[in-house]
Amino acid sequence: MKLDRIDLKILRQLQADGRISNVQLADAVGLSASPCLTRVKRLEAAGIIVGYEAQFDLAKLGNFVTAYVQIILKNHRRAEAQRFEKAVTRIGEVVEFHMVNGKFDYLMKIVAPGYEGPARIMEEMWQADLGIQSYSVFIVSGTPIRNRPLPIDG
Repeated sequence: MKLDRIDLKILRQLQADGRISNVQLADAVGLSASPCLTRVKRLEAAGIIVGYEAQFDLAKLGNFVTAYVQIILKNHRRAEAQRFEKAVTRIGEVVEFHMVNGKFDYLMKIVAPGYEGPARIMEEMWQADLGIQSYSVFIVSGTPIRNRPLPIDG
């Protein structure tokens, strides 16, 4: 799907405020309400807009700790990787999970209650014998940039 400058304006506006009304969005991008809504629906149908979400201040919700985990698997057979991936997708505290290139195989983001939360999750994964060779846990101590808008040009 080819995006024009109006589509890109729509994406930037929705990224800044996913709760903006269609009338406000249309005004912001220089369209009337009906064509604007048609474009938004087209972007959704094409899978470019995949959802709208609320963002939370974890400190106000409780004693949550965020950690990033680098994981290296023992072997790289696809069946072993799939078994590992399937197990990880069942862990609710894993909020992001990426297969990566480089010195390790996967990067996970864990959000769990308490400082011991991420360590507990990793210990459970280790004990489950999921083919992990090694892992490194990095506890987030601050977040200078949070949810910066994507650099959508146009």
